[in-house]
Amino acid sequence: MAILITGGAGFIGSHLTERLLSETEEILCIDNFNDFYDPAIKRCNVARFIDNDNYKLLEGDIRNKEWINEVFQKHSIKSVVHLAARAGVRPSLTEPYLYEDVNVFGTLNILEACKDHNVDKMIFGSSSSVYGINSKVPFSEEDPLQKPISPYATTKITGEMLCHTYHHLYGIRIVALRFFTVYGPRQRPEMAIHKFTRAVNMGKEIPMYGDGTSRRDYTFIDDIINGIVASLRSSLKYEVLNLGESDTIQLIDLIDLIQKNMGKKAKIKKYSLQPGDVPITYASIEKAKKLIGYSPKVSIQEGIFRFCQWYKTECGN
Repeated sequence: MAILITGGAGFIGSHLTERLLSETEEILCIDNFNDFYDPAIKRCNVARFIDNDNYKLLEGDIRNKEWINEVFQKHSIKSVVHLAARAGVRPSLTEPYLYEDVNVFGTLNILEACKDHNVDKMIFGSSSSVYGINSKVPFSEEDPLQKPISPYATTKITGEMLCHTYHHLYGIRIVALRFFTVYGPRQRPEMAIHKFTRAVNMGKEIPMYGDGTSRRDYTFIDDIINGIVASLRSSLKYEVLNLGESDTIQLIDLIDLIQKNMGKKAKIKKYSLQPGDVPITYASIEKAKKLIGYSPKVSIQEGIFRFCQWYKTECGN
């Protein structure tokens, strides 16, 4: 029986696939290779798996209810890791209907298919964005989610609520994982660390929104994958867990760290704060430690070093 990974050709999905295949799991990957960023990047991600007998790639859209139902009918699926989503805070401000359609309706299709085909275990990829302008730090899973400030965040809150509903009504075991700014090799090109590294390498300006004092809890991909796998193999019935580094770094210090590792000076251009951006993300990970043994290992200093080494090898000129 296979583990179905939706969005399996993306950044997190391809790393998870790599890990699970190394442990001889059968993987069924769904991806629609949309143009949010260059589809060739995702095709490169999956090219490494195509010849593996335990891997199967299906191209399609999670919004297509009939197609999703057909996938579940034709394949023996034991669990689902649902990572497919329209990502990013700022783009959701200009395309809110698209984000609602993919992230809410698409998630509903996956849950309905799990219900109809007796798949009783699912991991849902949520986001730290759900906390919005939360004045209490670090962010705890028990904090009320009453102040989201982007359509993206709202769709992730709705996805979590749908997951709880399907657990309550149909007994599907679900763990919703709130990812805190994941980075590492193969990171999406529009995300800050990748974008800043590329700009430093090419001698281009880095856009810095605000005064550089905003803080983020950046989490290295290996730690995220460990958390997903531990959740997948847990006996939890329904839980929401933060997966973060539980540490923060200022934007200006992150840029400094990147320029030092790239050996090139950053050119910074300041802009006003952007709508939808939160001043801080900071994960409390005590619950994840207790329930799944989550214990992040890679500091931001080590992670940026690894990312820059990857960039120099794979992307730099």
